[in-house]
Amino acid sequence: MSEDAAASPKGRIAELFMKLVETIATLRGENGCPWDREQTRDSVKMNLVEEAYEALDAIDRSDPKMLAQELGDLLIQVLFHSQISSEMGEFDVGDVLSVAVEKLIRRHPHVFGSEEVRDSKEVLKNWEEIKKAERGALSVLAGIPGSLPGFMRALVVQDKVGRVGFEWPDVGGALAKVAEEAAELEHAIASNDESDVRAEYGDLLFIAVNLGRYLKVNPDDALREAVQRFERRFKFIEASLKREGKSPADATLEEMDALWNECKSREPGAEGQE
Repeated sequence: MSEDAAASPKGRIAELFMKLVETIATLRGENGCPWDREQTRDSVKMNLVEEAYEALDAIDRSDPKMLAQELGDLLIQVLFHSQISSEMGEFDVGDVLSVAVEKLIRRHPHVFGSEEVRDSKEVLKNWEEIKKAERGALSVLAGIPGSLPGFMRALVVQDKVGRVGFEWPDVGGALAKVAEEAAELEHAIASNDESDVRAEYGDLLFIAVNLGRYLKVNPDDALREAVQRFERRFKFIEASLKREGKSPADATLEEMDALWNECKSREPGAEGQE
């Protein structure tokens, strides 16, 4: 590569990308790292998930330096799997890039072709129809990984059917459905039918996730924050009781509830809350 090409932004990116590809190939090579050479798809597959979640954590923290590092770690995982497949004679990183480029162009005919769209909602609808045609699938729900965590799978399913119009026009429909499912769960509890209770509880969780879509709230983020609030408040209860020479096991529910409310009242933005 010429000095001028290497000095350009594209040239620098291309040079660094190839250096990373070559570095991973070296680590997997005959004189490479014993640990890297021993790894298989199965042994490192969970690293993909771990690195993806670490990148999400960096986004949540609004930490660009951390995000750059975590995205780099995620890219390493992609290239590592590509290198393993190359060694097996299946495909290499060039094939991965080629498929990605072709897919993006094919699924954006309003950018790279003559098709016109009114808004982003129509873009998503077209995207799902194109994916469905590519796979020869009979359902827009085809291809959703079964290994997705429950909340994430629910969100993906709801988002996909929503893209083709299967959703309420506004948040009111979702809110009404939450109340309906809560009432059905209450009825199931009263009937003392374990299987019915499980089913209705699942329905309530599912619609709660869907409500989050209308509120533009990620259910995993909201639940994680709720758990953090609970932990903070319960630790306050423990610390307060300890100063009195007591533990939660020695206190009444009324005492702990009063301390809970005291902690809640001290939190930022607590003024005006019940």
